[in-house]
Amino acid sequence: MISKLANRAASLSPLLARGWKDQLPKRDAIIKAYQFQNFNQAWQFMSAVALKAEQHDHHPEWFNVYNKVEVTWSTHDAQGCSERDVKLAQFCDEVAEKLVK
Repeated sequence: MISKLANRAASLSPLLARGWKDQLPKRDAIIKAYQFQNFNQAWQFMSAVALKAEQHDHHPEWFNVYNKVEVTWSTHDAQGCSERDVKLAQFCDEVAEKLVK
């Protein structure tokens, strides 16, 4: 079984500073909305994240309309946020930064 974050506040603090939102008390998940210049950039972002997620056997919940992508990370096996969620959220930010430049 995958465990939840040992120190949730410390682990999520850098992500929250970058625009991620904590979904507590509704659910133990983090969410962020990205806006790109166009659909092509949004698709590139989703493709890169999908490939990385597949490597980690961990997949996001997401919603896409044209140039907007909303990503939610939570680990179902752990019933909440795990280190994998934090790492993949960081990856999302890295990909988005490269595309929006």
